[in-house]
Amino acid sequence: RAYTDIRYRTRRPPMSGIPKELKYSKDHEWIRRDHGNVGTCGITDHAQEMLTDVVFVELPSVGFEVRKGDRVAVVESVKAVSDVYSPATGKVIEVNTELEESPGLINSDPYGEGWIFRLDIEDVDELDSLMDAAAYQRHVETGDR
Repeated sequence: RAYTDIRYRTRRPPMSGIPKELKYSKDHEWIRRDHGNVGTCGITDHAQEMLTDVVFVELPSVGFEVRKGDRVAVVESVKAVSDVYSPATGKVIEVNTELEESPGLINSDPYGEGWIFRLDIEDVDELDSLMDAAAYQRHVETGDR
């Protein structure tokens, strides 16, 4: 399998269902602020479509401290292997162990059961630098890097 950096691949955007309550990175990760400083993170529907059938997810360790933009996980599909980057600075406090047995949850429900990790966000104001749903849709449609 070839290594693919999904940040720079474009295709017809599957934008009909971009959740408005999430924030998005230019690298096609999303974060949902759940409560307080806790955020749930995953990859977008666009990213999972570019990867196709996900067959393996390398999850981060609980307690792993990351800076915004750091590689935090790896997603492997039948076509490619891609890094997943943290959309915010913080500490990993939970991982979705369901993905170990059912990595395809990322394909079938990228914004729900296919979440990858939860983060204790160091500074929630950092989320303001991420895109809202409308900006992310434009980002995908224009292929902005």
